[in-house]
Amino acid sequence: MTNRETLLGGLPAAVYTTDANGRITYFNEAAAALWGHRPEIGKDEWCGSWRLRTAEGEPLAHGDCPMALALREGRAIRNAEAIAERPDGTLVPFLAFPAPMRDETGTITGAINLLVDISVQKQAEIQTQRLASIVESSDDAIVSKDLCGVIQSWNAGATRLFGYDADEAIGKHVRMLIPDDRQDEEDLILGKVRSGQRVDHFDTLRRRKDGSFVAISLTVSPVLNSAGKVIGASKIARDITERKESESRIRMLMREVNHRVKNQFAVILSMIRETGKHATTIAEFDTQIRNRIMALSQSQDLLVDGDWRGANLADLVSNQIRPFAAERRVRISGVPVMLSTMAVQNLGMAFHELATNSAKHGALSSDQGTVDIGWTASDRFRLTWKETNGPTVGKASRKGFGRIVLERVAPLALNGVGHLSFQPDGVTWTLDAPLDLVRTPAS
Repeated sequence: MTNRETLLGGLPAAVYTTDANGRITYFNEAAAALWGHRPEIGKDEWCGSWRLRTAEGEPLAHGDCPMALALREGRAIRNAEAIAERPDGTLVPFLAFPAPMRDETGTITGAINLLVDISVQKQAEIQTQRLASIVESSDDAIVSKDLCGVIQSWNAGATRLFGYDADEAIGKHVRMLIPDDRQDEEDLILGKVRSGQRVDHFDTLRRRKDGSFVAISLTVSPVLNSAGKVIGASKIARDITERKESESRIRMLMREVNHRVKNQFAVILSMIRETGKHATTIAEFDTQIRNRIMALSQSQDLLVDGDWRGANLADLVSNQIRPFAAERRVRISGVPVMLSTMAVQNLGMAFHELATNSAKHGALSSDQGTVDIGWTASDRFRLTWKETNGPTVGKASRKGFGRIVLERVAPLALNGVGHLSFQPDGVTWTLDAPLDLVRTPAS
C-alpha cells in the first residue's frame, strides 16, 4: 500500500486521484460509498460516479465535470456543486474541490479531488425554503422575536393584520402592537417562553398601525438553537374579529330568545286565565286553549321561516284561516306588507279568534257566507275583516277572550285602535295602527 493510499484511505471524506489525462488512479472507500459505484482504475475518466448531473439536475458529461475543468485549465476549483446519480437511481448532491498535482518542473502529473456530500444540507435547505414559503403565504400573522421582545421576522400576514411593512416592524419592540392597558401581557408571555413553555390560543387585543384595535388569538412557541437553548419566540396571531362578532350576535340572540319566550309564556298564561273565565266545562276549556296555542304556534312557524325578521301579512292570514274555510270563501286584498314580530304574534291571535267565531256563529258557518280581508299601508296601517251573507248576528252579551284580543290585546300591543261591530249579515273588525309598529323597518 502506498503512502497516498495509507493517508487517504482512512479519511471519512471522499477522495480520488487521476493522472494527467484524467484516468482515475485511486479512490478511497468514502468515494465509492458516495458514488454507489466502483470505477475501473486506469480506465474510467474524470469522475467515478455512475452518472453526473448539474446542480440544477440537468445531465452532465463526465468530460465537463469539475475535475476535467481543473485539469484542462490547470487550476484548482473550489465549491463546485454537482449531483452524483447512483446505479440505483439515488441522487447525491456534492461539492467538489479538484486541484492539479505538479512535479518539480511544474508539469501537471495528475489531480486530486475532494468530494463533500451535502445531502443533509440540501434537505435542510429545502425544508427551510418550504417553511419560509408556508410562513409567507399564511393568512395568519407569523412573527419571531428575541428574548428581549425585539421583532426579528415579519410575514405578509402580519402586514395585512397590523398594517406595518416588514421594514417598519423588524428591529422594533413588539410592545408597539400592544395596547397600553395590556402591556403586562408581554412580560407574562416572555416569562413563559424563557422557561420553555408554549402559550396556546390566548385571546387578546392588539393595536394596528392606524391606531385601531383588532381581536386576535395568539399562540407563542419558544425558538431553540441547535443546543436546545431558548433564543427567542415565534408568535402566530389570527384575526378573530368575525368570531367575536359572531359570539356577540349569539349572546344578543339568546337574550332576544329569552325575552320572546317570556313574552310567549305571558301570552299563554293570559290565554289560560281568560279562557278559564269564560269556558263552561273542562272539555270546552281544553279545546279552546289547545286551539289557541296551536294558532300561536302557527304564527311562530312563520317567524322561524322568516329568520325572526317578520312574516308576510297575506301568508299570516292564509295560515290562520286555512283550517276553517275554503279559499274561494275568503277574499284577501292589500299591498305587500312584511309584519314585525310583534304584529305577527298579535294579528295571528286576532285572525284565529275571528276565524273561530266565524266558523261557529258567523259567515263561515253558512254555505253562502264569505269573508273579505283587506288593508292599506300608506300613512298608517288600516285593516278590515268583514263578513257577509252569514246568519243574522246580534251583539254578544259577554266579553270572551276573543273579544278581549280584538278590542284590547292586539290593538294596544300595536299602539292602535280596534273596533268590533255586529252587522245583521256578519261581524266587522277594523284595526288602525302606526306603520312603524306593524311592519318591519326593511319593508
